[in-house]
Amino acid sequence: MASFESFYQEYPCSYNSPLSCDRPFQTAQQIKGAKFCLECGFPATLPQEAEIKGSQGTYQIASFVGVRGLGRLYSGVQLKDKQPVIIKEYLLPNRSFNESETQKRKETFKRVGGVSLADSRIQNFRLVETKEAIADEKGERCYLIIQGIESSQTLGKHLIEKGAMTSLEVREVLNQGLQTLQFLHTQKLRFPSNQTQLGITHGNINLDSTLIKVENNQKFSIYFCDLAIWENLFIPPIIPQPAPARPEQDLESLGLLAFYLWVGRTTNFSSNQPLDIRDNQQWPDTDSNLKQFIYRLIGLETPFESAEAARKALLELPKEDRGKSSARSTASQELKKPLPTPLILLLILFLLLLGGGIWYWLWGRKTDNPNQYIQWSRLVRNFSEVPNVPSGQFTYTGEKDSTWSFVLTQLVDNSRLGDLLTRPKPDATATFDYKSVLSSNINNPIKSLEEVQTNKKDFAITSLVDNITDKLAKKPVAYDGLLVFVAFNKRDSNLANALGGKISLEQLRQIYTGKITNWQQINPKLPNLPVKPFAPTEPEAISKFQQIVLQNAPQDEALFAAKVTKLDTTKTQNLIRSETLDGRTTGIISFGIISKTLSQCTGYPLAIADAKKSAIQPLFQKRDRRSINPSDDLCQHDDYYVDVTTFQSYPLGYPIFVVYPKDSNRLPGGSTFAQMLTTRQGQCLLSKVGLVALQPMPDDINSYACKSVP
Repeated sequence: MASFESFYQEYPCSYNSPLSCDRPFQTAQQIKGAKFCLECGFPATLPQEAEIKGSQGTYQIASFVGVRGLGRLYSGVQLKDKQPVIIKEYLLPNRSFNESETQKRKETFKRVGGVSLADSRIQNFRLVETKEAIADEKGERCYLIIQGIESSQTLGKHLIEKGAMTSLEVREVLNQGLQTLQFLHTQKLRFPSNQTQLGITHGNINLDSTLIKVENNQKFSIYFCDLAIWENLFIPPIIPQPAPARPEQDLESLGLLAFYLWVGRTTNFSSNQPLDIRDNQQWPDTDSNLKQFIYRLIGLETPFESAEAARKALLELPKEDRGKSSARSTASQELKKPLPTPLILLLILFLLLLGGGIWYWLWGRKTDNPNQYIQWSRLVRNFSEVPNVPSGQFTYTGEKDSTWSFVLTQLVDNSRLGDLLTRPKPDATATFDYKSVLSSNINNPIKSLEEVQTNKKDFAITSLVDNITDKLAKKPVAYDGLLVFVAFNKRDSNLANALGGKISLEQLRQIYTGKITNWQQINPKLPNLPVKPFAPTEPEAISKFQQIVLQNAPQDEALFAAKVTKLDTTKTQNLIRSETLDGRTTGIISFGIISKTLSQCTGYPLAIADAKKSAIQPLFQKRDRRSINPSDDLCQHDDYYVDVTTFQSYPLGYPIFVVYPKDSNRLPGGSTFAQMLTTRQGQCLLSKVGLVALQPMPDDINSYACKSVP
């Protein structure tokens, strides 16, 4: 099947992946009743307490969980008995499916969405139980109501958190998986339409369609879900439709899944390509019998006739061995003859050249400073290890339209950051509830600090701490910053290229006070374009820009207020995209907080120069570990990141603080929360939602679930 990133290309998503993009979720959070993403028009996520009516009852949304396969997952309840359920929402967006296709797929979904034993027996064959399939009659959504598996996660998530499985664990996964496939392939099953069928193929076995539930004694059960017969209905028609799967393909998919679990990854680190199962060097050498079994399962050697035959062979396999192949190359068994003298000289020359190459590799390329992770190594590892957490319910605050209010809505490790931080230490009785406030004077957004000073809130999170009183303490927990961006596309004439990818603070001051109105005033070689300065709507961001760029000069601030258009960052990006798609060269320049400007490719974030110092670009390309430049493809979001060390000297960067009373008679909720955020787990979480950690973190942290960072 084609990559999910090729789906829904009719929607101009900044991430090139509307289904997994967080903007539809943000839209639903910010605008009550929103049906579509503000940026691209893709269907927004369902709001909390939305109700879905089916033939067996009404179901209510509790919270958005994340994306799995071709659908979105929500936790919910069946209203009549308050039983928890998982609701999987499938989409048939109207730009990707015409009316006829939508209707046909809805009808099919209602007929085949879920299977059960035809004779109504209740047996646990570790297939996730579906309660009913619902199609929205007028909308573009379908819903599969699923019985949740408590404390389960996908094998993909399990692999990230726990790493590779042992060969014994892989054998158990295969044992359970083959038993379930034997059931699926041979039993008489009933669909929601009451149609019965003898056997069905899964057709969609992978790390994300297989759940694992680990018991306290480390035993586990795996469950299959997301069968192809209904999952594939939601592949857009422009994408080649998969042929109906055959039982032997289920065996092959299970074998590949077992290989990934045993190796502990799906990608070859050196080539960044999917692992080649035929590459002998990728295999563990601990269990040659298991390796041969997986070879047969995948079909690289004599394939099994059925899941039943494969399981029988698995149970008869000899136990794990550490023996490697006894074959040795004949060359290693021969007596080595002395090399002729000329060959020795050539060998010496080769070794000298090789040594020079190694020396260049070690010293001629950029390497990590071995001391850069010392601060990281000294951090408390996770929330559960923070000592002396007080009991109580703490209410904290921040500006309503602020970085902190925004990042709390972001998804990380399949949960909203705000939910993760409400009760960060489950075994403690401390809860932290966030209540934002709106400053009456948006030019001086300090309402949150006033709430703390007057004891209405326990603490605040803000970047504006210049005027706090001596009765308040502050502790930095992360960095935030402003990225200045201009139009970016792959044409040589774009503004980012013409500027050389950089701009100075003085040039920004003149632009945002109306002294520069045409780009050629900066350089005659720039396009003859009017400058269109925009600013975001976050009061704290504007305040920091005025402080750093305008130096809080009253006259400049007045000119800024009169000449600059304030617009939500996403809407500014959409405006740039619209003008670019129309074939126009746009002179728009804007700035925004990192969390709203990092993962998009409509605007290019310019390097910033302060006075005569070199321009600093804190965004780095992963592969070469260098600052980005206008020739890089910013649409490859996973290829670049904020380099913490460089960011610490970035002119438009600044800390975010937890501000709390120094009063010793009050419970230390603020200082405790700051301790939580400055653990490794806290820094990991904040870095994943668009803030910058206080200290460099090892490169591989982004591949971890934050609760399990090493």
